[in-house]
Amino acid sequence: MIKQFIHNLIQTSLISNNFPEVNIIIDIPKNPQFGDASTNVAMQLTKSLRLSPREIAQQIIDKIDINDELIEKIEIAGAGFINFKFTPKFLTGALLQIYTNKNDFGRLPRLGKTANVEYVSANPTGLLHLGHGRNAVIGDTIANLLDWIGYDVTREYYFNNAGNQMRNLANSVYARIKQLTDDPNYEMPQDGYFGEYIIDIARDYIVQNTVSTIDNNDETLFRIQQFAENWNFAKIKETLSKLKISQDVYYNENSLYETGKINSLLNELKEKELSYEKDGAIWMKFSELGLEQDRVIVKSTGEPTYRLPDIAYHREKFLRGFDLIIDIFGADHIATVPDVLAAIRALGYDDNQVKVVIHQFVTLTENGQQVKMSKRSGKSYTLDELIDEVGDDVVRFFFLMRGVNTHLEFDLALAKEQSEKNPVFYLQYAHARMCSILAKIERTEEINTEIDSFTHPNELSMIKKITDFPESIINAARNYEPHILTDYLNDLASEFHLFYHNCRIIGESLETMNKRLILLETTKSIMANGLKALGITAPERM
Repeated sequence: MIKQFIHNLIQTSLISNNFPEVNIIIDIPKNPQFGDASTNVAMQLTKSLRLSPREIAQQIIDKIDINDELIEKIEIAGAGFINFKFTPKFLTGALLQIYTNKNDFGRLPRLGKTANVEYVSANPTGLLHLGHGRNAVIGDTIANLLDWIGYDVTREYYFNNAGNQMRNLANSVYARIKQLTDDPNYEMPQDGYFGEYIIDIARDYIVQNTVSTIDNNDETLFRIQQFAENWNFAKIKETLSKLKISQDVYYNENSLYETGKINSLLNELKEKELSYEKDGAIWMKFSELGLEQDRVIVKSTGEPTYRLPDIAYHREKFLRGFDLIIDIFGADHIATVPDVLAAIRALGYDDNQVKVVIHQFVTLTENGQQVKMSKRSGKSYTLDELIDEVGDDVVRFFFLMRGVNTHLEFDLALAKEQSEKNPVFYLQYAHARMCSILAKIERTEEINTEIDSFTHPNELSMIKKITDFPESIINAARNYEPHILTDYLNDLASEFHLFYHNCRIIGESLETMNKRLILLETTKSIMANGLKALGITAPERM
């Protein structure tokens, strides 16, 4: 709001001066001595106009129609920055405008565009770990943010329930069933799954199928595989539901084969001369697409490599008509991304519509030491266990409060802290405190919005922070970086706490109380909106 106002003033001045077009960047100075907004547009024009930045800045200012009721002063600072200071009346007007639409403030109109966000995408071979958790929370929050800026979002889970890993799962569960029924010494397969959950699956299979003895044959292994897959998926969905995560589409990789989409892709690659046969295998001409070397997409055995279904899956997303395609991957997937994007380009699709978000790994720490085993179970932490230990809001916030591409140290001691030292509680306490103040005030009439200007520095500072909310949502969404919003909410909570300590509401004059209630209710709505976009609850009491 503030930035748009300044942008419009600068744009009008540039046109009046017949200056060339330039990307107008408006910043909010951290030091209030430099005003409420600042731009370096004069320095951007130096080369083309062959004038000093300060001369250009003065010419820009001379063409601005300054309304003294809105702008207190405009001054040139440093090498040529133009700094703006607003009047309390301008900031008061901005707040009242927000107040009338506070519950939807920051939400953009629908764009008429669609986005597909694929996240989690863990195969149903086991329980979710902490890396899956970070992937899930980042993906879900990016989907929320895209919805806020106007996209129609499809949340998607891509999985593979065929191939070696599923056979290994079936063989592992079979071995545990065998051990629990008629052969305690039956050996686990070397490449099997050794987690404790395999024993749980085996026990449930025995109970539900009243098994006393079991034979190793294709039909039995098929039934076990289906049972284990369903068991794992039920656990995965249960864990995600604790984090308030659910997906619209569960896309099975195997359907790409069953519906002929893999064969269709192979035919298209051949027709476009993007593939060739060598040593009985099919190779993709990645070296002709700007990459280092060609790669096998179908082995001589007829088995596809993982690149082939990945390419087919992304091709299918384009055919489904999405305007924006987002993949949330862990750092271990980074090597496959260039191949898929190169193939998409070669097939005639715009790979600029694909955004791959790579997140780094998670390390659990406590008191500065890495934690690998849960004290409660004596086993590696699962995501489910972490949620049970510290709560879903804490897990979500901690996974979001650092940059996506930053290695995350999840501080277990801080996460367990039941005070404002815990960064998510700091925000929630702020919201609860606002609710508490509002609940104490008995009102028989609507708040009067015909008010005098705010004048207290903490009032004005909080208004300026409130006006930044839409930009924080937009920046977090367009940069696929939810931590931009967590940082903003932390700043908003800090401004509120300063306001709370320095600006009384209860016990003040009716006029002052009325003004500050408007500010308080608006701040409460912005905090609630921000927490909601992060998928975190905004409690009314704590």
